[in-house]
Amino acid sequence: MSESSLRVVWVYPDLLSTYGDRGNALVVERRARQRHLNVTRIDVRSDQSVPTSGDIYLIGGGEDRPQRLAAERLRNDTGLVRAAENGAIILGVCAGFQILGHEFVNDLGQREPGLGLLDVWTTRGEGERCVGDVLADVDPQLGLPQLTGFENHQGVTHLGQGVKSLARVTAGRGNGTGDGTEGAWRDTVFGTYLHGPVLARNPAVADMLLKLALDVNALPPADTTWYDALRAERIAATTRPA
Repeated sequence: MSESSLRVVWVYPDLLSTYGDRGNALVVERRARQRHLNVTRIDVRSDQSVPTSGDIYLIGGGEDRPQRLAAERLRNDTGLVRAAENGAIILGVCAGFQILGHEFVNDLGQREPGLGLLDVWTTRGEGERCVGDVLADVDPQLGLPQLTGFENHQGVTHLGQGVKSLARVTAGRGNGTGDGTEGAWRDTVFGTYLHGPVLARNPAVADMLLKLALDVNALPPADTTWYDALRAERIAATTRPA
């Protein structure tokens, strides 16, 4: 972590910030301040260079054309890739998740190269979009409670040998492959299709990112009353019989 301040970088809010994904940056910042940590949030627009000295990088979702533009600029900029090589913590949501992989299908129907930070690739599904609330059991290695969020994507993301599934769905479709997988992770790079925003619904994930950035096994306790109420509401809504 940076010596003076925890640096949280929100990547391309002008292109990738659908469904309130900016809230992920706000939640990480808030969870850090609740522990009296000195934290700086840096919003990097697509016409700016991505700094390599950040500690936590967050990328949101976006529509097809903004996603293509974001991927092009991130490939040309190389800042996010270099940050990953330096051990930075990265979370990509939906379009951001796809960009972290090897390739996805862009708005022109072409295969668009990603950043290759996760061993995944995304094709376009032929059936109905993956839309609706999701519940998923997280990889036990991460020691996190059940994930809650909502998905809205046409992509089908396939996992290679170099990653693990972030979670396995109990409700919803996740990666769209039909095998129950949701998201992917490797070392300090994480991807998910879940909006909500995902860190507001799952503060334990935000705390995990903080612990990784600080290189600690535990954080001081922090109030979770609001988050718990949101989680309980959304989990109940998802499991309620139709």
